Amino acid sequence: MKARSTPWIGAALALAVVFGAPGAWAATPAADNADITAATAGVLPPAQRSGEIAYLSGGVGSDQSAAFKAAMHRYPLSLEFARQSADGNEYLADVPVKIADMHGTPLLSTRTRGPFMLVSIPDGRYVITASHGGNTERRTVDIGKATRAHETFVWPM
Repeated sequence: MKARSTPWIGAALALAVVFGAPGAWAATPAADNADITAATAGVLPPAQRSGEIAYLSGGVGSDQSAAFKAAMHRYPLSLEFARQSADGNEYLADVPVKIADMHGTPLLSTRTRGPFMLVSIPDGRYVITASHGGNTERRTVDIGKATRAHETFVWPM
C-alpha cells in the first residue's frame, strides 16, 4: 500500500506547534505571566510590580497550589511559608515579606496572599525577611543567570 501525503496535514501540524504552546517560547518570567503554560495560566493570580521586581503570591486551594509548584522553576526566586503543627506543617498566608539589596535598600514590602511567592528579580544578592507569630526569619540569596533560589520559611508552633 502506498502512503499518501496531503499538504493540509503538514500545515495543520505547523499551526498547532506555533499556536498551541505559546508559553513554551518564553525564556524568562514576565509581569503578565506570558511564560506560564495554558494549564497554569488561568489558575495563577496576575503579577504585581514593585520597581524592577515582578511577583505573584497565592497558592490557596489545591489547583492554585499545584500551579505555583509547577511554575517555580521559571522564576529566579521562589518562597514558601508554613508553620509547624502537631500534624506536620501547615501552609501560611498573610505573611509580611520584605526584600532588600545588600546595602539595605528596600525593594519590596508586601504581605503574601497564600503560602507561595514567585519573584522575577534582577541578578544580584538580596536579603529576604519574613515574619509570623512575632518571629522573624532572614535569608540571604544569590540570584544569577544560572542561579535560582528557593527558600522555605517554617515557623515553630
